[in-house]
Amino acid sequence: MTTEIEGERLNRYLARCGLGSRRNVETLIFSGRVCVDGQRAHSPGERVVEGSRVTFDGRPLFPLDSLYLALNKPRGVVCAVSDPFDRTVVDLLPEVFAGRRPFPVGRLDRESEGLLLMTNDGDFAHRILHPRFGVVKRYEVRLDRALPDLLLSRWRRGLRLDGRLVVPHAVERLPEEDRGLSLSLNEGLKREIRRMAEQLGFRVLSLRRCAIGGLVLEHLRLGDFLEVDGSNLWQMIKSGGIV
Repeated sequence: MTTEIEGERLNRYLARCGLGSRRNVETLIFSGRVCVDGQRAHSPGERVVEGSRVTFDGRPLFPLDSLYLALNKPRGVVCAVSDPFDRTVVDLLPEVFAGRRPFPVGRLDRESEGLLLMTNDGDFAHRILHPRFGVVKRYEVRLDRALPDLLLSRWRRGLRLDGRLVVPHAVERLPEEDRGLSLSLNEGLKREIRRMAEQLGFRVLSLRRCAIGGLVLEHLRLGDFLEVDGSNLWQMIKSGGIV
């Protein structure tokens, strides 16, 4: 809890105002778009005390009532707050949520579908996304043809992406589906699964995220969402739950 003497770190305050995860808000700070009491902020660790005036591009910011949503993202929708060409996951939500500025936690590419969390709580998003918190995401993938055992073993050992070795948490065959795989990942690089498949000479025909930690997608229809209490949602992610 913050006090008038010590205050609150600027990156945490901005996250509570719905500007995004810690990583996103730190980028905004370094870009010079955030001011505290009329002075341009330079560090995520600057303190915001009671009565401080914080602005972003000159617009005053205030902490929002927290919002936590589980969404079954359909294909053809992008994981963004706004986009000039495509429909976004925010466009799937009722207008009543607009003022609370929800953003997607992580990403599923345009042609992927499945479980997506949305929130305006940057600290919550950080706990979901940062590998040190150990929240594994599980995906069901269908390739253009069956994957031989030799290449399955190679995928399990890891492939190089963006100049480093990326090792999946698990890669298993789906029962009764010779072209189907279940992949579990500790982190989410851009188009990670599709790029790994391409390295091995395969094309992904369909990709669906079916679980985030212990939270499993089972009941939500494509395009539908469920609002969940933040504490309950985190407990389901850590210990198990179904949406």
